[in-house]
Amino acid sequence: MTTVGRWMTRNPFTIGPKATVIEAIHLMKEKNVRRLPVMDGERILGILTEKMVADFKPSRATSLDTWELHYLLSTTPVTAAMNPNPYKVTEGTDLTDAAQLLHDRKLNGVLVVDAGDRLVGILTMTNALEALIAICRDPTVCRNGA
Repeated sequence: MTTVGRWMTRNPFTIGPKATVIEAIHLMKEKNVRRLPVMDGERILGILTEKMVADFKPSRATSLDTWELHYLLSTTPVTAAMNPNPYKVTEGTDLTDAAQLLHDRKLNGVLVVDAGDRLVGILTMTNALEALIAICRDPTVCRNGA
């Protein structure tokens, strides 16, 4: 079969622990990504997703005005909103096992790490769907490209 390493996104955009939630929002929009690994050098601290940011923001029914909301998001570090225990797989993980993890845990992505737990990529639901499309169109993809 084919492995995660073949389909993952290499060198994903990341953000540091001192960055603020508003900086993460801007980076996600600028780079058109929905998740950012939070890194302290080469050490993975967690992951921040669009959904986490949306859940972290006060509701629209809040009494905060726009300026107060902006101030709140511009002074809150990403570590306050991130998941400190993201799911991880390796490049050698079978793609079907990773897809099963995405399905079972209702995840939209997992971090891909090497043997030293260093970030090497990210496997998203979009990556998994790209693999499914390629495999369904040409079943030899699994046999020849694993």
